[in-house]
Amino acid sequence: MTGTGAPPLRPACLSPSEPRSVPRARQPRPPEASPPARPGPWIDDPYDLAVHTGRGPLFLRSLTDDAAGDERLLPLDVEGWCAPPDRGDRSVLHRCEGPVLDIGCGPGRLVAALTGRGVPALGIDVSPAAVARTRRLGGAAVRRSVFERLPGEGRWPTALLRDGNVGIAGDPVALLARTRRLTAPGGLLLAEALAQDVDERLLVRIEDANGRHGPPFAWARLGAAALLGAARAAGWTAADRWTLGARCFLALRNTPHAGPGTVAGGRLPG
Repeated sequence: MTGTGAPPLRPACLSPSEPRSVPRARQPRPPEASPPARPGPWIDDPYDLAVHTGRGPLFLRSLTDDAAGDERLLPLDVEGWCAPPDRGDRSVLHRCEGPVLDIGCGPGRLVAALTGRGVPALGIDVSPAAVARTRRLGGAAVRRSVFERLPGEGRWPTALLRDGNVGIAGDPVALLARTRRLTAPGGLLLAEALAQDVDERLLVRIEDANGRHGPPFAWARLGAAALLGAARAAGWTAADRWTLGARCFLALRNTPHAGPGTVAGGRLPG
């Protein structure tokens, strides 16, 4: 979960070293150290504690009044993020092509699952707790924002934006345009939309059941129609759409003509 020019949110990362190209069956060594955590969204105590323990409850409190003039508490599925991949997750995993960049990897369940299948994958996240948990599961992750310089820019065959991460920074078109610059020509974006028809830009903060909270930040909530509209505005082409239970997923293609710099299926871009 991370912004445009504002401080990025949860789904991004920061580390002094970057992974190098590695054989298919291996993953890059984690950076030797990470810089100190900066106060901000997805780095505050309620979120990091929930990710560390794997338990909620945790919420996004909308500070933007709804039509009735009320603030809203939007539950975050911490337990689901920390559990093994479910049926919806597996539907995404089997569509991944080659090395995968998981934007806002959170606790790392998808990175770890891909690694276990022999598919090179890298998670990025701004949360130190999320990066640490991903590494404990055996996945590769760096603490960095999606809007910062990343390994393999323009050469990732597949990128992931799920678990609400299309809301990063409250500007879906900017996020999707940035993601398109990260993927290879013809590359794939597997994104998750809300099942309901919604298109919202909100000011939110992370809050636990005791009212402890972090600073406010911009966020967005998009259903499938709104996500498709933002994707087209950012230059993506719709390739597939499917639903499982209350979850809705889209596959999008980076359609420009293929050029130099694409990545062979067995190596991480680096």
